[in-house]
Formats: sequence, C-alpha cells, structure tokens
Amino acid sequence: MVRTLEEYALENNIPIMQKDGIEFLLDFIKENNVKSILEIGTAIGYSAIRMALLDKEIKVTSIERDEQRFSLAMKNIYDFGLADQIELILDDAFNVKIDKKYDLIFIDAAKSQYIKFFEKFKINLNEHGYIVSDNLSFHGLVETNEEIKSRNVRGIVRKIKNYIVFLKENEEFETTFYSIGDGVSVSIKK
Repeated sequence: MVRTLEEYALENNIPIMQKDGIEFLLDFIKENNVKSILEIGTAIGYSAIRMALLDKEIKVTSIERDEQRFSLAMKNIYDFGLADQIELILDDAFNVKIDKKYDLIFIDAAKSQYIKFFEKFKINLNEHGYIVSDNLSFHGLVETNEEIKSRNVRGIVRKIKNYIVFLKENEEFETTFYSIGDGVSVSIKK
C-alpha cells in the first residue's frame, strides 16, 4: 500500500522523501525512541504515514497549507487506519500556534522558509529532541557550481545554502549533515 503512495507521488510530481532518506529517518526514529513528531509539510501524508506505521505509540502532528494535498493526505491517513495517530492541520505553518512539545520536528516544506520554520518551532522541542531537515541537497543543485538557468530555482538554492550556514553557525544546536536521499540534517540542542 505504501508503494501506491510512492507511485502516485511520482506520477503526479508530488515531492516525497527519497527512498534512502525516508529509511534513514525511520531508522533514526527507532534508534532514538521517538514517540512524538511535528512535521512541517504533509504533502500527501507519505512520511507521516511511514513514521506512524513504525509504532502504535508514535503520534504525528503534520501541517499542510495546500488544500488539495491536505484532503488527499487525510484520505490516505484514513485508508491506512492511522487517524488516531496522525493529526493534520490545514494552515500556513506560520499561522499555527502549537503548545505541545515533540521528540522530533521534521522540516520538509517550503525550502525558502527553513530558517523561519526552525526558529518558530524550536520552542516545541523536548529537552533532548531533534530537528531533522530534508532536501538540503535540492537534487544536487546546492553542491553544483554550474549556472542554474531558472531565477526561482537559483533563489531556492541560495536560501538552502543560507540555511546550511545558519545550522553550522547556530550557537544553540549541534547539527550533523548526511549525504543521504536529497540531503538530510539532524540538529540537537547543545
């Protein structure tokens, strides 16, 4: 059934985590006994579903601003029987006020807003929690020195590079970068 989601995402050009990226995330969740997750960027619910399927005790809160994707994610979550484990919020993440604390915050939404997401939601992290960010390679474009034709893509790449610098220079968090999937980082409070 997970395969169906992967195929749908591929056919409809919906960005979901790459295979080795999601496997890394799932292993990380198991190894660190993560039970509560805040996800910024639901898309069709793929990663939320994969995380919730790991353990009945795992609770995921996921924020999505696109109504069509939100509706599809909701349907997928119900189809997998995970409505009691995954809470979906339809809104722009910047409008959402959350009082809960989480073991892990997963950032996989608008790449140009990563620093703002990090700053806004770090207060929702448990004392020994983690912030995981995906797409730091942005299909290899972050590492390439070739000229990127699209102004929009150049802007996104610049913002991802700024985010990487922000993580490296962050006084509060220690970040490890992994060349897995589309580039993943794990930040933990110092």
